[in-house]
Amino acid sequence: MPNPTRHSTTKPWGAFLYRDYRFLWGALILGSMAVWMRILGTAQWLLDETGSAYWVGLIGVVQLIVQIPTTLWAGTLADRWDRKRLMTFSYRVTGITLVALGVLNGYELLTPAMVYLGIAVLAGTQMLSGPARSALLPIIVPDKDLMLAVSTDTASSNSAAIIGPLLFAVVALSAGLTSVFILAGILALGASLLPHRIRAAGSAEQVERAPQLTQTQQTIEGFRYVSKHPILPGLFLLDAGITTASFYREILPVLALGLFAGGAGVTGFLGTANSVGAIAGAFFALALVGFRAKGMLVLYASFAYGFILFGFGMANSLWLGVLMIGLLGAADAVTVAVRQTTIMLTTPDEMRGRAFALMILAAQTANNVGTIWVGFWAGTIGAGNTMILGGFISIAATALIWMLWRPIREFRSET
Repeated sequence: MPNPTRHSTTKPWGAFLYRDYRFLWGALILGSMAVWMRILGTAQWLLDETGSAYWVGLIGVVQLIVQIPTTLWAGTLADRWDRKRLMTFSYRVTGITLVALGVLNGYELLTPAMVYLGIAVLAGTQMLSGPARSALLPIIVPDKDLMLAVSTDTASSNSAAIIGPLLFAVVALSAGLTSVFILAGILALGASLLPHRIRAAGSAEQVERAPQLTQTQQTIEGFRYVSKHPILPGLFLLDAGITTASFYREILPVLALGLFAGGAGVTGFLGTANSVGAIAGAFFALALVGFRAKGMLVLYASFAYGFILFGFGMANSLWLGVLMIGLLGAADAVTVAVRQTTIMLTTPDEMRGRAFALMILAAQTANNVGTIWVGFWAGTIGAGNTMILGGFISIAATALIWMLWRPIREFRSET
């Protein structure tokens, strides 16, 4: 266990003072860049090979089919098995799969069926490592610095969301997609070398206490625990409601065209602004580490998100749209940091993997449903009106949770 009195962690970089966190962070950065290169590389290969956006769209269907059951099982595995080994296995399989795609493409043997199979494997390994890593973080970093570490993770993930696509563009243009797949695989294999360097225990305490429960029974047990938790169901419902009504990341090209009559350049500009805003929001969350009313903080940020959606929907110039989507990223980063910190602070170690798995499942499902919702309404009432509608729904959802979920309003962290 880390020594919470050894370091003064009031600085934004305070999480890096913990040795084990540095290895966990390194795996996050390398793995996240590999994920972004995989996402763009497979989509580009399918578009180049088939010439059809329909076949690219099927990526979402494949991922959703794989991610729902995998996420549920991943949470249980994170509470039963060694989390460090689970992360190592996930990154290793990711790396081998990506290198295989690159080699097959290099010999011109790659087919769409192989790419979809690779996407299915990679979507599964991505979901497998998430709960394990999130459940391991509170073992490495003491409670008083958890929000600091989570905010650092959020900023780092969004930095990878900028670096990864840039790296993809440079490598794809200079060396081709074969090199993209192989480099992404090397990054993932590099990430697989880091978890075993962590000294903290990787297994949850319950592993030895409840061997009589099957994996299915433990998954059901996780559902029951979260459903009875005084805070988590409200946080998950709030996130799912807002995301479903306003998820814009997957259809940025539609919003770029509908709001600003722009093409790929405007789409890239908006996406970059959103990631930069999320990084800024993560640093803002760092400044709020000492704010004990964590429940109210997530409600304030959710209200802000809804009002910013109004501004984005009514933006009459690109620069204003860039500002608004940057602020959306910032508000979202604050809610993510607080939500993850709350799970870590209020969930026992033996349930933490399953709690994070259910949070990821709710978020991923809302992302996919939200893409359908926003896409439908953008085509029906226009992109701007859809964002305004999303703002109304977001504010209404936040107000309902505020009124009906008293434990969230009253939740205070001890540190």
